[in-house]
Amino acid sequence: MLQFSSMKVSTSSFLPLRFSPFLSSSFHSISLPLPLNLAKPSNLRLLPFPLHIRCIDAAQPYDYESQLQSQHLKSQCLKIAIIGFGNFGQFLAKTLSRQGHTLLAYSRTNYSDAAKKLGVTLYTNPHDLCESHPEVLILCTSILSTEEVLKSLPFQRLKRSTLVVDVLSVKEFAKNVLLKYLPFEFDILCTHPMFGPESGKNSWVGLPFVYDKVRIGDGEDRLSRCEKFLDIFAREGCRMVEMTCAEHDRYAAGSQFVTHTMGRVLEKFGLESSPINTKGYETLLNLVENTAGDSFELYYGLFMYNKNAMEQLERLDMAFEAIKKELFGKLHQVYRRQLFGTAESLGQQPRMQKLLHNGAPLEPHSDAMKEEKSST
Repeated sequence: MLQFSSMKVSTSSFLPLRFSPFLSSSFHSISLPLPLNLAKPSNLRLLPFPLHIRCIDAAQPYDYESQLQSQHLKSQCLKIAIIGFGNFGQFLAKTLSRQGHTLLAYSRTNYSDAAKKLGVTLYTNPHDLCESHPEVLILCTSILSTEEVLKSLPFQRLKRSTLVVDVLSVKEFAKNVLLKYLPFEFDILCTHPMFGPESGKNSWVGLPFVYDKVRIGDGEDRLSRCEKFLDIFAREGCRMVEMTCAEHDRYAAGSQFVTHTMGRVLEKFGLESSPINTKGYETLLNLVENTAGDSFELYYGLFMYNKNAMEQLERLDMAFEAIKKELFGKLHQVYRRQLFGTAESLGQQPRMQKLLHNGAPLEPHSDAMKEEKSST
């Protein structure tokens, strides 16, 4: 704490010290006498120009480091348009908006309330959206409607370097249809976030994100933009997996399609919770809940547009028949033992006894008994 005194001191015992007024005069200041020689207090003199100690006791108008960080984050942000603002489109928009990206959306259905909550500019006309010149265009349509949507988009109103991204669950079909309808100058990135509104509602950490850079231009700005988009999912903790579209479909048929099939079979079966659920049973209930949230149109698209799906369906059918055959085979053996006793279990055929006319059993011949004993 600084202490002040009303005692008058001669000004001839101090040296004048001058400091450049580098701080604004709006800051608070105090004046203190600075002694020339602390060892001889009797010779103290006051400075003709007192030393001003200036201190900042208020917040700065802006923090330089925060400003730099803000500028860096803005440089990482993209102007992204979402085509198809349904369930999955809104699910992605939540994270994209939180990361600070500028979001546009087009949908034939009126999702104005949802768009307003997420800070998304919603367009009802695709021409108006394309004239806004987004850097990235994300296709969030259903598998069955993708081709028709692509035919209706006015690509001539977009920049020729636009990056087009799909998030469909089948990749070879998406790759072929994008190459067919998009202008050659457009970049193409095929992706599949292997999670959805149910499985990814709490966190994306550890969830797989598959991508294939089908066609990315050589320009530094194009490569940088692609990496910025992929970084959206990497920052959320996704497990980034790069593989070709053909590889994805082969693996997805054995995992995603089988998962959806079993979930829908159990849903038709009428699986219900009980007071004595085991962990395994809880897993099955969660499977039903996750798959029931997706439309049958999605499941049909997985079957229709993945050439590996039919093979997996046939394998499931054969596996089910093999299990039934094994169960009924065991049951058949039990029935035979009950019907024919232990004789069959010892490898002996049951022998019918012949009866005499008086009803007494016929004694076997001595030679036959000897043969039977020798054979045993």
